[in-house]
Amino acid sequence: MNLKDVDRIVYLGPQASFCDMAKDFYVNKYNISSYTEPLTTIKQVIDYVDDNPNTLAVLPVENSIEGTVRESLDNLMMTKNPNIKILSETVMPVNYCLLSRTTELYSITGIISTPQASAQCQEFITNELPRNLNVIEASTASEAARMLQNYNLTYASIGSEKTAEVYNLNILKPFINDDKTNQTRFILIGDFETEVTAHDKTTLAFACENKPGALLNILSIFTQNNINLSYISSRPSKHKFGDYIFIVNFDGNYKSPKFMAAIKEVKQHTTFFRFLGSYERCKINSEIMV
Repeated sequence: MNLKDVDRIVYLGPQASFCDMAKDFYVNKYNISSYTEPLTTIKQVIDYVDDNPNTLAVLPVENSIEGTVRESLDNLMMTKNPNIKILSETVMPVNYCLLSRTTELYSITGIISTPQASAQCQEFITNELPRNLNVIEASTASEAARMLQNYNLTYASIGSEKTAEVYNLNILKPFINDDKTNQTRFILIGDFETEVTAHDKTTLAFACENKPGALLNILSIFTQNNINLSYISSRPSKHKFGDYIFIVNFDGNYKSPKFMAAIKEVKQHTTFFRFLGSYERCKINSEIMV
């Protein structure tokens, strides 16, 4: 992609989050030199790109434990600019680390963390930290890192490698999360065009009439055209109770004549249709930042 004209990249904050790490990945991959800015909510991130030409955004869309980040897809398929779409995807490992101003792991008597991070690191906390550990809650990993300045050297926080880098902390132990396979998929979105590759995937959103066979008729179009649907989910339409919007991924690029013909036929059977992008499938083994 030609992203030389990008004015700004926004991402779901705060700074030093896993989304910030995904943003760094895209900046390096596409050699982007524009200003970057964290925003507070997913809606703010998508609205910013929707309202400001030549901007990009980075968002989480799926976690291997928690599932789909529904707010990202809900807002993406309702942008005012229909050309806002997914341009790229990457998968990041969720690597929680024990961070501190000290270098002595076994001197730790207190920990500052978000409830979510603490819950995902229970085995480490229970087995390797003192039983009478003083636990202090924070709203984000960044806040936990900042709060360490107010406590003595026996306190640690839970955060990412990026948190350690930004706040100049020591990593006492990496990969302290219970599930070492935990990963999050992030997407890059904007009003730009992607190039066709041999390893593309396409994402669509559509709704159909609420009557017997309506969805099956649409799915059969993909089958008849030998198109492999790798993902399908449904979301409430938010317009009428019982009406749903379906989101599907299939292998291939919509610019291929076969796929363009199939999509044209699908549109004829829908009450709502939104193209959400054709982009290269993530090469998980080579793109993960560790």
